[in-house]
Amino acid sequence: MAESNPMLSIDALTFLSAHQALEQGEAAIRAGETVFDLGGVKAADSSGVALLLAWQRRALDAGHRLTFVNVPDNVQKLAALYGVDTLLPQA
Repeated sequence: MAESNPMLSIDALTFLSAHQALEQGEAAIRAGETVFDLGGVKAADSSGVALLLAWQRRALDAGHRLTFVNVPDNVQKLAALYGVDTLLPQA
């Protein structure tokens, strides 16, 4: 298993941080990262689910599949509520 991504230093997955977080995740994917550790995230809303899905799409387009580590509990619950939790594999 790949090491957690040290380049992904995101502290929020919210509407206000979504654009910057998307760009940071895309850069990590281009660099070949496949494990995103979200342990530093202190705030998240439904935009967090959209970000994880967008990152997964970008990775799949690049021929990779992401694994997420330390996903915030509320993001996990929202993903399950929306029925997309199976699209977001966790370690």
